Amino acid sequence: MRDAFGDVLVEARQISRSFRRDHAEFAALAPISFTIRPRDRIAVVGPSGSGKTTLLHLIAALDEPTSGSLAWPDLGPRDRLRPRQIGVVFQSASLMPALTSAENVALPILLGEGSDDGTVAALRMLAALGLAGLADRLPEELSGGQAQRVAMARAMVTAPRLLLADEPTGQLDHDNAALLLDHLLAFLEASDAALVLATHDPAIAARMDQVWRLDHGQLLPTAREG
Repeated sequence: MRDAFGDVLVEARQISRSFRRDHAEFAALAPISFTIRPRDRIAVVGPSGSGKTTLLHLIAALDEPTSGSLAWPDLGPRDRLRPRQIGVVFQSASLMPALTSAENVALPILLGEGSDDGTVAALRMLAALGLAGLADRLPEELSGGQAQRVAMARAMVTAPRLLLADEPTGQLDHDNAALLLDHLLAFLEASDAALVLATHDPAIAARMDQVWRLDHGQLLPTAREG
């Protein structure tokens, strides 16, 4: 699908998300509308509990909105979005403990019915993120920051058209967070992939083209940088 501004990866119209808590309804996300296009670089910021993770889960089709409509016009049907079209990095690395880093990274290719075992692509992705030396290590042999970087490689190995990352630098110090983002943006620069990244780090948010601010589930006016 194309609109006046180009291809549309995600289109949300007045979507909201509510949950039941102690016999009462809690609004995690107020009705919001937005569009995500190829090559968008979006930081989602806001205090803990503001709805950042809820928003990413909706975009990733891991959850469904309570109201409103959510579509992926240029990505395909909802049940075919992951892992090929959308890559997701969660707050916790969630690596398979019995698999090496390379095997964890190759997993989406196997789940996506790839034509091979994904080993070559996994090793290439680890190298692209500066992780080649971790390929044979099990998750228990990795630091928290290393595990999160491997999880990033796993989300990117299928070359998704949309990458969603929930606090991907939260366990990294400032220098390593900046380095990971350098690797990530350099890799994405070679494609038309969009990036939506939730973060508490102002330095990370400042490197994105758009900043979406959430407060108590409300999406505040978007600020564009540069």
